[in-house]
Amino acid sequence: MKKKAGTEKSLAQIVWGWLFFIFMMILVSFIVVHFVNHNTQVIGNAMYPTLSDGDRIILDTISYRVMKPRRFDIVVFPSRYEDGRLYIRRVIALPGETVQIMDGKVWINGAELKEKYAFDDIANGGLASSMITLGADEYFTLGDNRNDSSDSREPIIGTIRGEDLVGKALLKLWPFDKMRLL
Repeated sequence: MKKKAGTEKSLAQIVWGWLFFIFMMILVSFIVVHFVNHNTQVIGNAMYPTLSDGDRIILDTISYRVMKPRRFDIVVFPSRYEDGRLYIRRVIALPGETVQIMDGKVWINGAELKEKYAFDDIANGGLASSMITLGADEYFTLGDNRNDSSDSREPIIGTIRGEDLVGKALLKLWPFDKMRLL
């Protein structure tokens, strides 16, 4: 009889182990879905060819709470004037830097920015036609499709404060045949 009691105890331990594992997976999934990652849809072609109208992306909404955005990160931030509207753009200039658009090119701290994301010269420098010096928590963003993008060049968007960033684009999820890390 002692052997049977020992078997029942180990079976109970196995069942409790599985229940604990399932509970932890549900808890982790809940935290990831609601606090870490966010699924959003791209509207428009401001980030073409990197992202296109209708693409679905996954955002990391935690990283920027513990670290600062880096140049060329694709970030998401809310419109200041339209509730619920989110912009998806690329960080071009960082806090404390000067940015200017001259002769169709981006200049950071007096040097031309070498990048692989823009495919056309910029037709309109907007606010950046004159030199802009970014504050301690300000970022300058541009869409990859520079001549078809509302971004930091326009007064309605302007520079973006770090505290206003919703997150960093991590993964192009849809369409599945074009899924990739960003």
